Amino acid sequence: MPWDLASSSRGPGQDYCWQKRCKKSSFAFYQAVRDLLPVWILEEMRTMEVFHWEESGRMSSYSPSEALLYALVHDHQQYGQYLLSKHPQVALAMPSKSFCCCQALAPHLAMAVRYNRITTLAQILKSLQHFPEKERWDYINRKGCVHVESGKTPLHLACELVRPECLTLLLGHGSSPYIPDCNGNTALDTLLKQMCTNELDTHRKNRCLHNLLLFMPELKFNMKTVLKDNASLWQSLLGVDIFQWLSGYTPPPLFIKAMQTLIGTIAPEKFPEGLDELPIAHLLQTLDFKLTVEGTQPPSNLK
Repeated sequence: MPWDLASSSRGPGQDYCWQKRCKKSSFAFYQAVRDLLPVWILEEMRTMEVFHWEESGRMSSYSPSEALLYALVHDHQQYGQYLLSKHPQVALAMPSKSFCCCQALAPHLAMAVRYNRITTLAQILKSLQHFPEKERWDYINRKGCVHVESGKTPLHLACELVRPECLTLLLGHGSSPYIPDCNGNTALDTLLKQMCTNELDTHRKNRCLHNLLLFMPELKFNMKTVLKDNASLWQSLLGVDIFQWLSGYTPPPLFIKAMQTLIGTIAPEKFPEGLDELPIAHLLQTLDFKLTVEGTQPPSNLK
């Protein structure tokens, strides 16, 4: 609930006092979430006791959306689950400008990916089922703040930070691998640039790459010429078969094409549970695109 303090009778001294009180109140709430206090205590604080100061000159209580950002930062999974179940749409609404300078992004998805909050990210994506289809698609594919996320979608961010579990969840729930960021790069372009930066996290980068390709029936990206111009480097990074495919020299492997078709039959609201219903042999059900969410090693035939 906002309290408008803008009045002609209010002086600078009163402003300072209110701002000081709000700062103290906000820090108390921050500490309470950080210390993983029980949900009922946090909700009592949020709705009755805690206020923060806004640039417009008023103090406001914390919205479910703003509280969810705190839950993501501190990995308070129970609080995040409560906010998303109790306020499925309000919790994913835009926070105030005091929390987010840009009002045209999906900060909760970006925050979940940045901090690698896999459990809460899955809950957020499930909560998006309450949104109309077009609104859900727009939300999950919305470009981030140009100041913080450089205009990237959550999927771009998962590729940049090499978060295979987050990437798989986003793709399974409808995130498009074809949307460019503000520089015109697709998620695959972002990931390929990460793959040639250094040799750290090579295994996780390969997991991201194979999972991403399983959700890309068409190859649309900008770096095809770059791959061809330095074939020896990219063959060593990608392997000969993947390099040949991405470079346009060969069609996609039949196995990957078949898996793309099967994955396409799973509705976003049934992901990842719907993977268990795929009409494939038990051996194929242990593929990396399924078990990355659980942190399982990929089978050797996909490396």
